[in-house]
Amino acid sequence: MFNFKRRINFFDCDPAGILFYGNIFFFCHSAYEELISSFNLKINYWQNDEFFVPIIKSSADYLKPLKYDDELTIEVCTTDLRESSFELNYKCSNQSGDICAKVKTVHVLIDKKTWQKKELSPEIKDGLRYHLISN
Repeated sequence: MFNFKRRINFFDCDPAGILFYGNIFFFCHSAYEELISSFNLKINYWQNDEFFVPIIKSSADYLKPLKYDDELTIEVCTTDLRESSFELNYKCSNQSGDICAKVKTVHVLIDKKTWQKKELSPEIKDGLRYHLISN
């Protein structure tokens, strides 16, 4: 499991001081970027001539409010790893350890030239497998 921390700023919130619902995806994507950076890949995952990795499905369950100045901890794990795609699950907790949101994203590796699915490289698979847990 990979951990990422972030404090919730006032500008992340709605007028009531509660995290604006769409921003949970922003925070989880930041955690995803840090996860990928931890793999120390030879190729730039985000900017290269070979592939891109769009999110093809996402969902979020909001369990408790996240508020201005809360310290958000996001635990990221791989829950499905396939030939050309993977699923990540995120548990978002406040500083008291209460799980406030659960997010799920599905990603697929696409060849930039053919726009077809492309097999994940061994080093990407290894990084994702290191954080693999069963549901």
